[in-house]
Amino acid sequence: MNEIPQRIMLLTTPQTYRAQAFVAAADKLGIEIVQALDLPQALADQWGMQLSVDLREPDTAVSTIVAYAQKRPLAAVMAVDDAGALLAAQASRALGLPHNDVAAAEAARDKFKMRQMLAAAQVASPPFRRFLAQDSTETMAAQVASEIGYPCIVKPLHLNGSRGVIRANNAAELREAAARVRSMLQQMNADPVFLVERFIPGVEVALEGVLVNSRLQVLALFDKPDPLDGPFFEETIYVTPSRLPQKTQDLIAATTADGARALGLQTGSVHAELRINEEGAWIVEVNGRSIGGLCSQTLRFDMGMSLEELLLRQACGLDVSGLQREQQASGVMMIPIPHGGILRGFSGVEAAKATPHIDDITITAPLNNRLVPLPEGESYLGFIFASGEDPAVVEAALRQAHSCLQFKIDEEIPLQLVRKA
Repeated sequence: MNEIPQRIMLLTTPQTYRAQAFVAAADKLGIEIVQALDLPQALADQWGMQLSVDLREPDTAVSTIVAYAQKRPLAAVMAVDDAGALLAAQASRALGLPHNDVAAAEAARDKFKMRQMLAAAQVASPPFRRFLAQDSTETMAAQVASEIGYPCIVKPLHLNGSRGVIRANNAAELREAAARVRSMLQQMNADPVFLVERFIPGVEVALEGVLVNSRLQVLALFDKPDPLDGPFFEETIYVTPSRLPQKTQDLIAATTADGARALGLQTGSVHAELRINEEGAWIVEVNGRSIGGLCSQTLRFDMGMSLEELLLRQACGLDVSGLQREQQASGVMMIPIPHGGILRGFSGVEAAKATPHIDDITITAPLNNRLVPLPEGESYLGFIFASGEDPAVVEAALRQAHSCLQFKIDEEIPLQLVRKA
């Protein structure tokens, strides 16, 4: 058996849920993990991180990584989340390590470039148009009416997790959605540029896979049984294996492979979201990263291997092409935020855990902190995990467990009222 190289750099952010899972998998494999955190070095030192990188300064970050690797050679540079995927490709290129083409990694992070490349490769893609900060509302409305049509979707170019994604059914709703997205981006000090594309009706699925020598290996196909028709697109339940007909599943896999090829992705993780309707399979997006949040806990492979272990093995050059997902059904519910406010407490966790087929429940939202729902928000209250003999049993268990949970969320008092009091 090939010997596993000893050191991998993980690019992480303070918001990630995933770093610990990669560290645990690395410990199991005997790999040394070097975490490079997107923080100033002084703060990284406080967090006990070995290295800090600034994802907004890629040239400096690449130099920092190369300097580190010259003293302590690396077998791979991996991004834990979407935010570090481009830097991982840039640093791997500089170090001569296997990597996705930098242009491909950039396209997987930019929804406009992604749509351009999918359309150029004739992968099923809806009509779309990018709007810039200087574009007037009147210009936008006229172009959407003539080129895209309604209903349509307004979405930022670089955010993920359905953040800022809003459906508009007519010109008035389009103007309102565009204003809301622009305001959100301006508050983030980001350029208020966004994409408008035609809404794709149908059921939505998520595909998890890896690219081995540019060939897609499907690891799991998740059904999303809750309808995602807007106006916002908060994901809740993922269940695998899919209950769609095998012919449809084969079409989804082929379309995802075409999408990855169109972007130029060649190696490592692929996470794709697709819509399925009578016209076929349509890519919502395809990313060069693995599934987000804690959702990877739903996946186990041969000999109980985690998704993180599989990805680390591939990064080290080991063959993962024969690995198969365990046969039992599994699923996760991302617990939605019902409304904004301050989270004061929660109850019902023990009753929810006692639900048959529930494996675990993790509440990730910190107490006494502000909750922001979609489309401005980017997080969930937590995660519910289940497994069972078939997907229907898993879905029912997730819904039953969720019904046991109660969250106390106090309404926020506007700051001006506090000052008056």
